[in-house]
Amino acid sequence: MNKPTLLILAAGMASRYGSLKQIDSFGPHGETIIDYSIYDAIRAGFGKVVFIIREEFVDKMREVFDAKLEGKIEVDYAFQSYDLKKFGIDKEIERSKPWGTAHAVMSAKNQIDGPFCVINADDFYGADSFDKMAEFLRSEVSDTNMALMGFQVGNTMSDHGYVSRGVCEVDEKGYMSSVTERTNIYYTPTTDGDKKIVFEENEKQYDLSPDARVSMNFWGFTPKVFEVAESMFASFVEENADNPKSEFFIPSVPDYMVKQGMADFLVIPTSSKWFGVTYKEDKEIVQESISKLIEEGAYPEKLF
Repeated sequence: MNKPTLLILAAGMASRYGSLKQIDSFGPHGETIIDYSIYDAIRAGFGKVVFIIREEFVDKMREVFDAKLEGKIEVDYAFQSYDLKKFGIDKEIERSKPWGTAHAVMSAKNQIDGPFCVINADDFYGADSFDKMAEFLRSEVSDTNMALMGFQVGNTMSDHGYVSRGVCEVDEKGYMSSVTERTNIYYTPTTDGDKKIVFEENEKQYDLSPDARVSMNFWGFTPKVFEVAESMFASFVEENADNPKSEFFIPSVPDYMVKQGMADFLVIPTSSKWFGVTYKEDKEIVQESISKLIEEGAYPEKLF
């Protein structure tokens, strides 16, 4: 079997962060978070990396990544845009941002021809996650058996504001029975001076257990997902043509596939400690965490 592909979602606007965090420096030699993900992916046996970006950033991304990755892993780029015609939709809809993470994945259809893994550019997942996903993609994946890495939501929070997570329901065999994208998960104070995790829906607040399994957009797919996503996207655009803030999120596709009996999704537990940069204030925490991992010998001081 060919080596799996790593698909990195790097087209986000980074509105809450305040700058282009995809190429911001976090390691001692200017390493980006993406560098650590690619380093882990290479060690785990991935053979290709595809960046999903906005086309206007391609020269900068090539400047940052192409030379240092040459000879280590194949590199390609795909562009997320507002053009609906390439998905068979004859409409022009004005928006201030693209159509979401599932739409981003669809944009890489021509760059991927085998099992692949999707991750976010601004999340640090850890080596254990890449090792387990690579093994799954090599030995277990099929059009009816896919996967996601399952993190505990309590290990994925920011102290500086809300986060978005795909909250999973997991059956007794470890498979996902549903996943729901929650876009407003945050800490709130309790009456005893502690804090708890909540999410908002329809202007109401609901408690969320810190042990709840969530997707961090770390998915294991086959190209079958492109076909399903495109059919769903046509309906999504029709229903949301007048809603410029609507987004077609990745979790909606696996959730649909599970509920339609099209595929099972194994929730792979990971011991990796997640950390990420949703807000500018998160940067120092990430830098300290990476420094600690280097001191422990998990990563060399200079990656590439």
